[in-house]
Amino acid sequence: MDGSENQQTNVLLESDWINKWETRNIGFHEADVHTLLAEFLDEILANRKQIKIFFPLCGKAVDMKWLAEMGHLIFGVDVCELGIKEFFEENNIPYVEEAIPQIPGGKVFKSKSGNISLYCCSIYDLNESIVGKFDGIWDRGGMVAINPTDRERYVRVVTSLMDKDCRYLLVTVEYDPKLHGGPPFYISDANLEKLLASFFGWSAARWLRLAPLWFSLHF
Repeated sequence: MDGSENQQTNVLLESDWINKWETRNIGFHEADVHTLLAEFLDEILANRKQIKIFFPLCGKAVDMKWLAEMGHLIFGVDVCELGIKEFFEENNIPYVEEAIPQIPGGKVFKSKSGNISLYCCSIYDLNESIVGKFDGIWDRGGMVAINPTDRERYVRVVTSLMDKDCRYLLVTVEYDPKLHGGPPFYISDANLEKLLASFFGWSAARWLRLAPLWFSLHF
């Protein structure tokens, strides 16, 4: 970690994120489909239809409905039940609520049509036996929302859920970290490259850098 990243000492608990939703401090939520997702959608789909797409730290992202309406299977995870419920209610999507047997206290909210499943639990509690593996991942800000000390743990979970030929679209942020303690938490290009390389190796993946976008062309 470089010196500028060491300036960021804020640590957020799950309760802090829940409080943000309860107090409507959700400036991170976007009312429209993300422009980068729309721009690079063909790359993540790679001519595939009805693929499984994962949204880490999903909130109530409208992108999930957009992709579901195209016929894709959507999976998301978030610690805040309020955001998940608002996704279904604001989009008029009938849903059911079920317990997650493998995760004490965990819940999954599923559209009655069966194409959207949003898990209310810590992302670190998910594994392949619960959600299977994914063909695509849209990580809009998840990497920079988690505490910097959890990054290796986060990438370990995400990569364990990637199926062969999974496409991973990762959005980061750029700013002077000396002026802001996070979140979102700044991560330098060098440290992000080092982190990703430690899991994938550069022989296994090709990356296209379009600041502040990191796009994995394939694994």
